[in-house]
Amino acid sequence: MKIQIRAAMGVAMLALTLWVPASAQTKTGTTVGQFLLIEPSARMAGMGNTGVASFDEITAAYYNPGAIGHMPSSDVVFTHSSWLAGITYNYLGAGIRLGSVNTLFLSLTSLNSGEIDVRTVEQPLGTGERYTVQNVALGLGYARRITDRFSAGLQVNYVRETIWHSSMSAVGFNFGVLYELPFRAYLGASLVNFGTRGRFDGRDLRIRYDQDPNRFGDNSNLPAALTTEDFPLPVLFRVGLGVPFNLGPHNSARFVVSAYQPSDNTQSVSLGGEWTFLDLLSVRGGYQHLFQQDAETGLTLGAGLKYDVSRFGFRFDYGWNSYGRLDNVQRFTLGLSF
Repeated sequence: MKIQIRAAMGVAMLALTLWVPASAQTKTGTTVGQFLLIEPSARMAGMGNTGVASFDEITAAYYNPGAIGHMPSSDVVFTHSSWLAGITYNYLGAGIRLGSVNTLFLSLTSLNSGEIDVRTVEQPLGTGERYTVQNVALGLGYARRITDRFSAGLQVNYVRETIWHSSMSAVGFNFGVLYELPFRAYLGASLVNFGTRGRFDGRDLRIRYDQDPNRFGDNSNLPAALTTEDFPLPVLFRVGLGVPFNLGPHNSARFVVSAYQPSDNTQSVSLGGEWTFLDLLSVRGGYQHLFQQDAETGLTLGAGLKYDVSRFGFRFDYGWNSYGRLDNVQRFTLGLSF
């Protein structure tokens, strides 16, 4: 127990030591597919979204595809969240064990704004038309437990963002590894959203153009199109440690800490913990994105219930995250292991 605690604190201090403050100017707003950074697990949300070294459920694939190689059984989850500004977020994930060392998994992520009134300068109260913003990511992945302590995984995501009649598509790759340390702690690392760039196109960008407004007699209604710039997906590198503790026959706990290096923001560290009673009830807490410049995230809380019936395990998890001036976000996850 003392060795585990000292090791956990040592890795946490190392993460803080290696953290180097970024320059005053971040690259926030320079990537597309920002919905890919919304974490899908209510359980991990309650622990500061520090999931890179966790493997108990299929949502672990979001944080680290390699962790799925350690997943003990097949698993299916569904997460729903009423995101900021009333936006609807849904996530569906499934992982199927293929033998004792291979796991195939897939995921579907959806973000929908609902209908929004179209407003123009001439008609600020609305034109009578309505539009929606719809983001979708479809992922397929594979993980393998290469040794009894080490696993690795890869996931491919097709990403599409649609704003009314215009859309953008891209492909992203996620890589990850997980290693069980000798003192029964888990060290994980992942690189996600490394892929192609995306550019919006569609009939909303089609216009009529007068090449020379000062010339009369020529065609003043030429068909033309506006061209948008292409932008990358938000690449994110995670590294983290998870340490479970046995507190007796009826109690257990877990400490988790993760460090982040995003391509469009400053470095940060998140940490959290979980206490479980009778393998039935769990209570969680954490803090997200310490040291990130201008971060609105902070305190996280959560709870969960787990109940086994024969060879099936049913789970319900709740996660609450503070977003400062943007209020808070709540997630609800239903899970089934078999």
